[in-house]
Amino acid sequence: MIRFVSGIDTDAGKSVATGWLARRALAAGRRVATMKLAQTGNAGASEDIARHRALMGAGPLPEDAEGLTAPYIFPHPCSPDLAARLAGAEIDPARLEACAQALAARYNEVFVEGAGGLMVPLRPDLLTVDFAVGRGWPFTFVLHGALGSVNHALLSLEALVARGATVAQFVWNAWPGRGDALIEADSRAFLRRVAEGMFPGAEWLELPILEGL
Repeated sequence: MIRFVSGIDTDAGKSVATGWLARRALAAGRRVATMKLAQTGNAGASEDIARHRALMGAGPLPEDAEGLTAPYIFPHPCSPDLAARLAGAEIDPARLEACAQALAARYNEVFVEGAGGLMVPLRPDLLTVDFAVGRGWPFTFVLHGALGSVNHALLSLEALVARGATVAQFVWNAWPGRGDALIEADSRAFLRRVAEGMFPGAEWLELPILEGL
């Protein structure tokens, strides 16, 4: 089973949510791997994969050394498309899918984390959301309640509906505290109601406070 982890913006908390979800699956007796679709702002190794492993408490996976879990790493902190072009490279969707399928052949569950929000380009002609939807991957979607989040969330949910995406889980990220508790509480209630109406049957999860992060 491959799940695609996305969120309403760059700072939604996707990496923490991915590591936490992987840890939950491990605790349930599942064999679990995580993958970063494209890592930017790094050289040589993926900081997001390192965060996943720390949260999982499992140490590096053999596939990390093989390059399967972070097939593209670029130094410039920007969209994968621009970061690739600045590095004189391009992202091959077939390579991304091959890495994900190789992991899925070895593990019960694979959580694939995107970069940024849904509409971030992987290539000039390919948005992240279209790559994931095109492969039939169910989404785990991370929400938060910072000022402006309702607008970002609703636009994202409409994009998912328009593409016929499957959303299996919503993860509400209330930490480490984003300022106004009143706004956050109201946004949570509003977005949960909307999310459950647009994607009935999707699981609603609350990301807990995790020590050391």
